[in-house]
Amino acid sequence: MLSREESIAIEALAQPQMTVIPREQHAISRKDISENALKVLYRLNKAGYDAYLVGGGVRDLLLGKKPKDFDVTTSATPDQVRKLFRNCRLVGRRFRLAHVMFGPEIIEVATFRGHHDEQQTDRSISQRGQNGMLLRDNIFGSIEEDAQRRDFTINSLYYSVADFTVRDYVGGMRDLQEGVIRLIGNPETRYREDPVRMLRAVRFAAKLGMRISEETAEPIPRLATLINDVPPARLFEESLKLLQAGYGYDTCRLLREYGLFQPLFPTITRYFTEKGDSPMERIIEQVLKNTDNRIHNDMRVNPAFLFAAMFWYPLLEDAQRITQEGGLAYYDAFALAMNDVLDEACRSLAIPKRITALIRDIWQLQLRMSRRQGKRAWKLMEHPKFRAAYDLLALRAEAENNSELQRLVKWWGEFQVSAPPAQKDMLDDLGEEPTERRRHRRPRKRTPRREGSA
Repeated sequence: MLSREESIAIEALAQPQMTVIPREQHAISRKDISENALKVLYRLNKAGYDAYLVGGGVRDLLLGKKPKDFDVTTSATPDQVRKLFRNCRLVGRRFRLAHVMFGPEIIEVATFRGHHDEQQTDRSISQRGQNGMLLRDNIFGSIEEDAQRRDFTINSLYYSVADFTVRDYVGGMRDLQEGVIRLIGNPETRYREDPVRMLRAVRFAAKLGMRISEETAEPIPRLATLINDVPPARLFEESLKLLQAGYGYDTCRLLREYGLFQPLFPTITRYFTEKGDSPMERIIEQVLKNTDNRIHNDMRVNPAFLFAAMFWYPLLEDAQRITQEGGLAYYDAFALAMNDVLDEACRSLAIPKRITALIRDIWQLQLRMSRRQGKRAWKLMEHPKFRAAYDLLALRAEAENNSELQRLVKWWGEFQVSAPPAQKDMLDDLGEEPTERRRHRRPRKRTPRREGSA
């Protein structure tokens, strides 16, 4: 059995030696870096601290992409960073970070991380759960240790504004050039420290069009259930990064391939088929493709619509079951099924109430889309989520190849763009609602008058 010191020494020998890539050998230019990130780097350097641009920002710049945000790592502690920047606040308990705020832009500044000492006595600094997950981690170290502590080699490249070089401690530049997602250190240990790393491996592979290295991929199916130990609120945020970043379709395929879809969406996984061609699977495929297209065209997306489409068929199955078992009217069974499906979904992902309320609206409108007589069609179009409901109806018609739904979609498509007189003609052509579907009010019982009352 190797000691902690021997294990670190062996890992260090296995890792490539640090290399410095000079300015003329890489594509990063300061003009492509946020001015606010440069301000943070310059001020830290001026105060005598080491400071580097690191992570996804460096990776994306080297790939010729435009980063969404810029992260800084430094030898300064969080408290020292706060003293340098009046516009700074410290956040995080598990990882203590400094956020330097420039209006809507936040530059995240992290202190160099150090290695864990298994004999650590101060448990307020570093804590692990029984399964190996890091619960708290505020151990500081050197830049070399920081490089070893990061997740993937391609995210462990450091850019210096002092000499415009890129520093590579773990072979990240080579993996970036070869298109490989490789975890730093022992994969099983790193996944147990933070199971979300499995989701990140899949997300980066889909986003960057890279392959996951064999040793990084091998433990994922075995350890996928560790995702159940991650707080549901964090998994909700991760699910948005996975499915609403413009690469949702490819990401979903990889999640299923590595057994990671089930801990995120257990309700949906129960209805997967061997051939993968059920209406539910077709609608998930199409809604993810549509979401990807909208994001690449700089159009807004709403997670409520995505989840409404993904959970639609489990909802129908549950409503049918409740109807048969409880003898309830379908509308009442449908309402109970909505509660059941959303409750189970929220146990895995803490979907906020503001989003589940919108999901309910979109679902309930599906029951009203076929009832268009009288003033109902106009009232329905006034609903804030009408357009989302119509889009879900169109997805259902395509997924089921249902001619009746397709006619309904066509009717609503024409009704929306028609002038009021033409809309009235379309409603007149529908005729009156069948008598058996009309609701009749019961006559109100008259309260008998008491004797002597006026």
